[in-house]
Amino acid sequence: MDTEAGAGQEPTLTVDELAARAGVTVRTIRFYSTRGLLPPPVIGPRRVGHYGQDHLSRLALIEELQQQGMTLAAIERYLEQLPPDLSAHDLAIHRALVATWAPDSAQDATRAELERRAGRALSDEDIDRLVAMGVLARADAAGSPGHYRLDPGLLRLGVELLDVPISHETILAARTVLLEHTRSAAQALSRLFRDEVGNPYDVAAMKSLSAHMQPMVVQALVTAFQRSLKEELRAAFKDG
Repeated sequence: MDTEAGAGQEPTLTVDELAARAGVTVRTIRFYSTRGLLPPPVIGPRRVGHYGQDHLSRLALIEELQQQGMTLAAIERYLEQLPPDLSAHDLAIHRALVATWAPDSAQDATRAELERRAGRALSDEDIDRLVAMGVLARADAAGSPGHYRLDPGLLRLGVELLDVPISHETILAARTVLLEHTRSAAQALSRLFRDEVGNPYDVAAMKSLSAHMQPMVVQALVTAFQRSLKEELRAAFKDG
């Protein structure tokens, strides 16, 4: 059995399948479960535990937080502050935002490697949409077409968005809006951090403060954006 639970479906992955999908060991999954980092599985027939996309997304988020240098204790505190009913999609958004704090980690990939990592065949239109989202950048060189620069932290979320019925132009416009506003927020936060440190040339102090503030800032950004978007959409449909 190697089918993956989608949104609204029952979990279908065994612990061995979950470990293989996430690239971790079964022992790691059980350890995370005892620490409360993963919700318990759904117990099926013969007392077999089954896991779903939510568990897979949470494991990906934990991995991203560890790559940022956070300890398990800090990750526990971070996850405890998240709403308990977050979907796999919401967790993917959290992971994408967390990844933006990391240094540039773009990787080279061929079309075949890209499709393998995406878990599906990608049409030329799919590639165009991923480029528009900023997930990919074409890196074709003379004599080597079909090469890309890939942001691995955004790939899973980008692939999920391929099935959302939205035009290429709207994706580009939305990306421009997000970049403009996140840049403005980053500049304002940078000024706050600089004022807090007092010495704008104390780079080590700035980095330390930023690292400690990271979990709170990421959570605040996601929560505020989700609430604002829901309110705007509710008002738009009510007026319509």
